Amino acid sequence: MPAYPAKPEPGDKVAVLSPGAALPGIFPEPYELGLARLRDDFGLVPVEYPTTRELGSSPAARAADVNAAFADPEIKAVLTSIGGDDQIKVLRHLDPEVLGANPKPFFGISDNTNLCNYLWNLGIVSYYGGTVMTVFGRGGRMNPQAEQAVRAALFTHDVHELRPADVYGDVDQDWKNPALLAQEPDMFPGDGWHWHGPGRTVTGPTWGGCLEIVDWNLRVGTHIREPAAYDGCVLFLETTEELPDAGYVYRVLMCMGERGLLGRFAAAVVGRPKAWSLDRPLPPEEKAAYAEAQREAVLRAFAEYNPDIPLVLNVDIGHTDPQLVVPYGGEVTVDAPAGRITVRY
Repeated sequence: MPAYPAKPEPGDKVAVLSPGAALPGIFPEPYELGLARLRDDFGLVPVEYPTTRELGSSPAARAADVNAAFADPEIKAVLTSIGGDDQIKVLRHLDPEVLGANPKPFFGISDNTNLCNYLWNLGIVSYYGGTVMTVFGRGGRMNPQAEQAVRAALFTHDVHELRPADVYGDVDQDWKNPALLAQEPDMFPGDGWHWHGPGRTVTGPTWGGCLEIVDWNLRVGTHIREPAAYDGCVLFLETTEELPDAGYVYRVLMCMGERGLLGRFAAAVVGRPKAWSLDRPLPPEEKAAYAEAQREAVLRAFAEYNPDIPLVLNVDIGHTDPQLVVPYGGEVTVDAPAGRITVRY
């Protein structure tokens, strides 16, 4: 099982990087709001690196920032501004000896699945959640559930219970209109988690992340281990604002099954489908149909390749709000009889 890195304390310096997309260079307002909350509400000292706002920076330059942040003994954690769509090209430029010798909490979702998986392979627990622009820079205020989770993940190694959100959001604020940051995003009634499979309790290390990025890593193969390496792990997956269709979701899981990988996991946690984006603003009835089709695709794949494990869907991780934090490689307990998920940060 990967090892937990030491945590920062208030007053410590933390790196803020863009190893995926340098969106702070396009949308500075939510980024600056996130930095202010890191300083004022969390008591940390954010340190920005050269490519954090540098649009079009090369994979090698972004990797140099990652290497430098891990190598600097004054930096006590590494946070990402947001995700991206080509971080897999950064991985070849990372220095595994530097990262492995200087383990630090790393926070990010989406494209940052690449780095979380890279650290997993080095035996380091990272944290799926806590992006600066979406969590710290959320309009109006930080989501209380997300704030509680990211605070616990940043500063403690405590056991934390993930709870279903009473209200959730997946309608993005348009950062081209920074005035919207004065108000909270639209929220909708939560409909709880969906439990399937046997009523037993499983505890194990997590692995997974963003389904699309897991798919890319499976295609490349460089950073995927033999199926036996995932025995007993708890798989967690979620999908992005690109709104992949149910057929794609099923086929990714199908290929994981045919690879002999899907059947290795002892439990699975699947995020609430994000069903709206600025590019595809689906009306309510289409949102509901999209989410249901994705859930059915997940159930179909697990029924074929791993039917006898606890499976919980609709969990608030990844691209929806609240963005709860999963310790990537850390310990999670999926308690089907009690309907609870607890994580150790």
